[in-house]
Amino acid sequence: MTLPLAPALQACMASPIVESRAWVKGRTFPADRPLINVSQAAPVAAPPEGLRQAMAEAILSDTSAHLYGPVLGNDPLREALAARVARLYGARTGAANVAITAGCNMAFCATIASLAAPGDEVILPCPWYFNHAMWLDMAGIVTRPLETGDDLLPDPEEAAALIGPRTRAIVLVSPNNPGGVEYPPALLDAFRDLCRARGIALIIDETYRDFLAAGGRPHDLLADPDWDDTVIQLYSFSKAYRLTGHRVGAILAAPRQIAEIEKFLDTMVICVAQPGQIGALWGLENLDGWLAAERAEILARRAALEAAMTRLPGWRLRGIGAYFAYLEHPFATDATDLCRRMVDEAGVLALPGSFFGPAGRARGARELRIAFANVDAAGIDALAGRLAGLPFALASPGPSG
Repeated sequence: MTLPLAPALQACMASPIVESRAWVKGRTFPADRPLINVSQAAPVAAPPEGLRQAMAEAILSDTSAHLYGPVLGNDPLREALAARVARLYGARTGAANVAITAGCNMAFCATIASLAAPGDEVILPCPWYFNHAMWLDMAGIVTRPLETGDDLLPDPEEAAALIGPRTRAIVLVSPNNPGGVEYPPALLDAFRDLCRARGIALIIDETYRDFLAAGGRPHDLLADPDWDDTVIQLYSFSKAYRLTGHRVGAILAAPRQIAEIEKFLDTMVICVAQPGQIGALWGLENLDGWLAAERAEILARRAALEAAMTRLPGWRLRGIGAYFAYLEHPFATDATDLCRRMVDEAGVLALPGSFFGPAGRARGARELRIAFANVDAAGIDALAGRLAGLPFALASPGPSG
């Protein structure tokens, strides 16, 4: 007997990260030409020693570190994050606006669960973060792709044309994954105004906000006294404090929204693991200087990649920022095939643009994402050299797209 499988899961695409790892599984690469893995945006180093020490001491001496905690997260962490948001954005916010989640992916899932039912619609700019689309598919929610311009920025007027009676939200990611681009504050204001006028949510995922090129306030959305009637912010501690394996994310929303999200979280995880929350709180309280240095290093790597692009004739940099660069390749081959072949020909693992949009999206065949944050300046130089030496036929000249 074969057990039945859920149709929504069967119809959902396979995880791009899992699929791409299969391209290198069991492979060995020469010591003088190691694999350059630019497929995933995840810190590969451990958190700072002080943060690890705080977690270790709690595990050894604090009984509560091993027990169930509040569904919405530990109060000190919720309060500290609310205070950080208030300072950074000029926002009126408190712990009642905060839910701590098991990573930012769960923050997205919980937020969507509080807003939409099967058959409802959510607008995602394209190229999109694939896990957002995957969750919508699993939940039976219709994804409405919003194609972005050549600068990878979405147009509010084009978004307005997609809004229908079952639209529940528009989702923006800034700095963007996969495109890297930072959305201008005026553009975010325009999307907020559109969503408010149409009675839908604006979900803004700011996982990478700690690595913005410009200093100061990222945008003015939360400075609006009535921000939480429309805006829902998602955040992750993973990139800021290298806590990816501990899964600590957050949602900021209206208290009534948080109350609905609490039901989802209670059912899915009961509570976020204590050690990760302890580490996140210690980071908020102690690591501002360290995080500033991390940001400076990411910006230096961004500059190195921008400079390296000048050595790649035919390639085009579509967007860059935080952890990512989004490239248009010059070859007469589909990006998925290209990325597979790059493993053999160049020892480079990257993700094709076809992973970041609906099936059959023509532009995805010409695009790929480079997650450069884990590659130092020497590695970026080596990456450019390997891409420049790819032995593939070039596409015929034509209009960019």
